[in-house]
Amino acid sequence: MNSLLYIIAVILVIGWAIGFFFTAVGGLIHVLLVIAVIAFLLGIIRRPTAI
Repeated sequence: MNSLLYIIAVILVIGWAIGFFFTAVGGLIHVLLVIAVIAFLLGIIRRPTAI
């Protein structure tokens, strides 16, 4: 599940970067960035800690 969150986060960050440089989509691209950051943080929070 964690790797899936990272894949989604990477795809969304790439989409944000493309939209940021081409500014075709506008504000939606920034929503994608926020979703990517949330997915990344959830992946870090839910990661089991090995002792």
